[in-house]
Amino acid sequence: MTAPTISTEGLRELLEQGAPVTVLDVRPPAERAEWSVPGSVHADAYEALRCHDANALADFRPTNSGRVVTVCAAGKTSMLAAERLRARGLNAVSLEGGMRAWSLAWNTAEVPCPGSTTRIVQLRRTGKGCLSYLIGSNGDAAVVDASLDPRVYRRVADEHGWRIRTVLETHVHADHLSRARALAVDTGARLCLPTTDRVSFEYTPLKEDDIVRVGSTGLRVFHTPGHTPESTCYLLDERALFTGDTLFLAAVGRPDLEASAEQARRRARVLHASLQRLLALPPETVVLPAHTSEPVAFDGRPIGATLRQVQERTSLLRELEETFVSQILTRLPPTPPNHHRIVVLNEAGTLPDDPTELEAGANRCAVA
Repeated sequence: MTAPTISTEGLRELLEQGAPVTVLDVRPPAERAEWSVPGSVHADAYEALRCHDANALADFRPTNSGRVVTVCAAGKTSMLAAERLRARGLNAVSLEGGMRAWSLAWNTAEVPCPGSTTRIVQLRRTGKGCLSYLIGSNGDAAVVDASLDPRVYRRVADEHGWRIRTVLETHVHADHLSRARALAVDTGARLCLPTTDRVSFEYTPLKEDDIVRVGSTGLRVFHTPGHTPESTCYLLDERALFTGDTLFLAAVGRPDLEASAEQARRRARVLHASLQRLLALPPETVVLPAHTSEPVAFDGRPIGATLRQVQERTSLLRELEETFVSQILTRLPPTPPNHHRIVVLNEAGTLPDDPTELEAGANRCAVA
């Protein structure tokens, strides 16, 4: 018996619609702890299923009367789980490609902009934690930190009656493959990056205090090196700050990727100065980062916080330079999987045929 499967897009649509579904994660606990499908339940049955234990999942009960979707790392053990549940009469299917494929799943939320005609849509890779943004004004749109298939941005822009004219990156990413160049080619939009010699493709360079026009509004360029030498933030209408991997909602960017120990120390000092510049902005400025460390629920709630809230949550922001440097370098998490290969591809502006293997796993660009 072979159980039927469901695609990432199929499961994404079910969750988007709020349909009754129980997502059953059968991976080992350590794997699930790093990343999971929002709202999923866990059964520590991986080894039992692989050993064809007759009692595997015998005690499992769905959380509702809808379909059961079983999930593992790559879609093989979850097939065994679905077969076992179907033998019990349950409507169970296996997620094709497992969590590796789920890394491409996405949902959206609109960021409130009171008193402004500009609209911001946050596009979230729920299976990876990447956050990108579609900014619309007077029929024109810009995309910041594209991490999804270009068709997703075109689809959402079309739904709002916008035409994508500008694509921006905050820096050369190390934990996901950039879709910025592909999106610019696909839409005919202008591709803008902070001025850097790291990339080998053509782009429009941006420097401190440049204004990138989007319809009737503009993004002001803040060069904020530290996470990477070219890292840049964009300030919209003096209200919303797109911070890339420089500043998160309760953490700061790590300074050590693609750097020696001494370079990381120097970059940590530069990062401290960059963060102090951002903290001088009005405390009600909304911080909109490029990543989150938790699976993103299908709840339509934007991931963001005011600068005041971020400062209250992030102890590193209150430290003097020497303490900041010492603490950030001792708190570094493990490096992102495959980050060397991802950086090489992002510097070349190319994408592999199948990005899921390179992008598997959680992002690790933040230091709390």
